[in-house]
Amino acid sequence: MSQEKQTKAVRAENRRIILRIVQSAKPIRWWLALGCILALVVVSCALAGPKLLGGIVQVLYDHWSLRLSGGTPDEPLWWSLRPGLLLLLGVYGLQSLFSYLKMQLLNRVVSMHFTCNLRIQIADKIRRLPVKFVDDTPVGEVLQRMTNDVSRMGNTVHEIIDTMMSGFLQIIAIAVVMLLEDWRLALMVIVIMPLSIKLSAYVSEKSSTYFREMHKQSGRLYAVVEESYTNYATTKAYNLEHYNRARHQEVSDLQRRAEARANFLASVVQPVIAFTNAAAYILINLLGGWLVVYRGVSVGTVMTIVLFARQIASPLEQIANGMSNIQHASAAAGRVFALLDREEEDPVQGEMDVSAVRGQVVFEGVSFSYDKSRPLIQDLNIRVEPGQKVAIVGPTGAGKTTIVNLLMRFYDVDRGRILVDGTDLSAVSRDSSRALFAMVLQDTWLFKGTVAENVAYGKPEATREEIVRACDEAYCDHFIRTLPKGYDTVIGEDNITISGGQKQLLTIARALLADRELLILDEATSNVDTRTEILIQKAMDKLMRRRTCFVIAHRLSTIVDADVILVLNDGRIVEQGTHRELLERRGFYHQLYTSQYAV
Repeated sequence: MSQEKQTKAVRAENRRIILRIVQSAKPIRWWLALGCILALVVVSCALAGPKLLGGIVQVLYDHWSLRLSGGTPDEPLWWSLRPGLLLLLGVYGLQSLFSYLKMQLLNRVVSMHFTCNLRIQIADKIRRLPVKFVDDTPVGEVLQRMTNDVSRMGNTVHEIIDTMMSGFLQIIAIAVVMLLEDWRLALMVIVIMPLSIKLSAYVSEKSSTYFREMHKQSGRLYAVVEESYTNYATTKAYNLEHYNRARHQEVSDLQRRAEARANFLASVVQPVIAFTNAAAYILINLLGGWLVVYRGVSVGTVMTIVLFARQIASPLEQIANGMSNIQHASAAAGRVFALLDREEEDPVQGEMDVSAVRGQVVFEGVSFSYDKSRPLIQDLNIRVEPGQKVAIVGPTGAGKTTIVNLLMRFYDVDRGRILVDGTDLSAVSRDSSRALFAMVLQDTWLFKGTVAENVAYGKPEATREEIVRACDEAYCDHFIRTLPKGYDTVIGEDNITISGGQKQLLTIARALLADRELLILDEATSNVDTRTEILIQKAMDKLMRRRTCFVIAHRLSTIVDADVILVLNDGRIVEQGTHRELLERRGFYHQLYTSQYAV
């Protein structure tokens, strides 16, 4: 793409994003309108100030001219100045008051409504996105968009009203007033304005590319920091501090270079505008002096124009700075809107009567792959009867966890269908289909809260008696009662730490409390010691009667009592049967089993 086409594309994209930011601010439009009214009052006061000050200077000039010519003023100087000074004081006081009110209004409305609503929209959007988004997107990237990028968008709304609009209004009003005062002096000031604004727009466009690159690297930096601290123990254990430092420095350097270029271009405009304004100010003073001496223009008129010439520099610099900030925000907003525009899961409205489910699960010709160019599960057929304990085994990458993802509808099948009691899961809502399953993963997850709250996560309305009963069945009631506050102990506070095995027992208690007809255990015993594993197995044997249970395990010793074992390889079922039957066949399962005990 040529440089000209790229510039046009960036310009069009920026216009589209800015327009969308304005549209996003529609819920607070009346508050913004009030902000505009306050801005008009501030601008009006700013215009009245130089006019009044010019009148005061004229009074002084007339008074001393009369004295020098031998005349006697009708009234004392202070009395002549009193009305103008009081009015000037009132105007500047009013300007300060309305500036404060405008700042408070915009800050509160933008912070409390616009940015808050955007973050709520993002959170709601993530809830509707497929699990693939979470799998593919680093947590730090999402945090960066939800915090820094949204804050930058809020600043833009503030910038448009407080700086850009006020600046343009002030420039237009100053130009009109100056033309009414003296068109010759006014033209000298007005000529520089289009040049300054054009220069601001040009440099702002140039900085836009670097601001986009800066935000891209900022997202990467968030992801690196989040990874480093999430896996801090592993980093320390393998002495990878220098490696992580190098990664952090690499991304930081890329962000620093992009930010330096963007900020350099953005900061060039203001000094240039200040220089052109200073040159114009000097010329106005020279021309004004000449007009006073040779053309009879009043000193008050020249003083008014001079004050306006100095005043017009401020909104020009504000506009230049505002254009730069808007380019910065455009890059941030593009990332936020890209997230909000991501394709959502197709909504399905059908419901399933969870209370009537018996637990029969059937896979009919199911095919699925994460990457469509690399087939994974192909024409999979499984029939699981109610109450059966089904174990799914196979080498890494065979598709074991993928079956769980399909059952829970974290991903939808490419072909075929999954039936529960004859009902196609794709015909009912995801909430309804997921309500059929309780699930325990190999990676335990507990949030910061009490033990009771963590166990009741899948059933918030559960009573304390139900929570204690579930924990007792999961063999974790004993260690909970040894904690300082028992079930009311807050996990993660006051140096309260529990072992990996205890965490796993709590997640199993959570699944037991949910009391669903189907249970999924994905490597549920992989992170526990042998004694805890025995306790879990005893609990499972007792509680999985009359429930359909899917168990995924690499440790084959944990599934020898399964009703049926499905052996997967390359996305296909290569063998199925009981533990004894599969060993007697001396096939693929026999190889897997014996390899775990080979010396």
